Amino acid sequence: MEILHVNPLDSQTLEEIGLEWHTDLDNSAYIADEVVCISQDEAEAFYNAGNELYDMYVEAGEYVLENNLLFELDIPPSLHDMIKQSWEEDIHWHLYGRFDLAGGLDGKPIKLLEFNADTPTMLYESALIQWALLKANGFDENLQFNDISQALRQNFKRLVTLSSDTSFFDDLYEDWKILFSSIKGNIEEEITTRFLCQLAKEAGFESAYAPIDEVSFSPQDGVIYDNMQYEFLFKLIPWEFIAIDEPEMLALMREMMSNKNTIFLNPAYTLMFQSKRMLKILWDLFPRHPLLLESSFEPLGRKQVSKPSFGREGENVEICDAQGKAIHAKEGIYGVQKRVYQEFYELNSHNASYYQANVFFAYESCGLGFRKGGNILDNYAKFVSHIIN
Repeated sequence: MEILHVNPLDSQTLEEIGLEWHTDLDNSAYIADEVVCISQDEAEAFYNAGNELYDMYVEAGEYVLENNLLFELDIPPSLHDMIKQSWEEDIHWHLYGRFDLAGGLDGKPIKLLEFNADTPTMLYESALIQWALLKANGFDENLQFNDISQALRQNFKRLVTLSSDTSFFDDLYEDWKILFSSIKGNIEEEITTRFLCQLAKEAGFESAYAPIDEVSFSPQDGVIYDNMQYEFLFKLIPWEFIAIDEPEMLALMREMMSNKNTIFLNPAYTLMFQSKRMLKILWDLFPRHPLLLESSFEPLGRKQVSKPSFGREGENVEICDAQGKAIHAKEGIYGVQKRVYQEFYELNSHNASYYQANVFFAYESCGLGFRKGGNILDNYAKFVSHIIN
């Protein structure tokens, strides 16, 4: 790997451009003072991988629903009808997601680790911070695989056109409104959600932000905030969290979908993609595909990674030897979930740190960033920018 050390953006600058979560709990900087150097060919390979993987996920989603496999993905039954409805009705448009990938550098083949399709974070730093870091260090900020903001603006328009062609958006637009919401008190999620709100405004929608506990849900009238009805609600709250922790709210959302007065973003069907147990379905459908690692609901009998269905930030992930004994493990709150076992594949490394590529997808692959950390990337992983040589 080629790593280029750069002058970091100071805390004041980061806060001025909206990144308030710039320091981790151990007082270390979240934004690394380095960039990963990649070639144009490597950038194109990441772009192509994201596009191909998304097509594979769509085929796998159809297979899951045709064969009634939602239980296999560990999805709560209260969400099954919403997943099926959102899948069948084209108007439930997937706004964006993030593929976590290993390899892609130094000739190491790209491999899928998982797909954060429902509530992906790292959006703000990937779209804006790495651009600002290059510019502050005197580089051409366009030397990146980073078209996230424009891709999202176009994908907002596709909520109306339901087509790759957004040129006729203005002919169809009828003052539709999008409300953006997250949990109060989580500054990272709020800034990410407000960023999406701004992009929706730039795309032409009337948009606003509100903490989720200030939003009203009505089966008859849909989403209400500040005496205004919204046709769309983006919620940076995982579907499975709502199903488990807020069953009454989920029941209202189900009625609203049934009454066709509200479109929820990301759609309920993205929970199929979010489930790490989908990795096993992908392997069944596309065995030995060059972008995939062998995955199973049962231990593989060789070095492997054991993951909970909907774990986050590395919690309850274990790297195990051939006998199933954990070599590295992280504690967490997801230990009761069903598991999937994925063939171990080492991340690219440099100076005893590991680097994971993250490709954002909004109708097509649209941006790249990296996370840096230990064997299992957790909440202390650092964000690393990139530059195309």
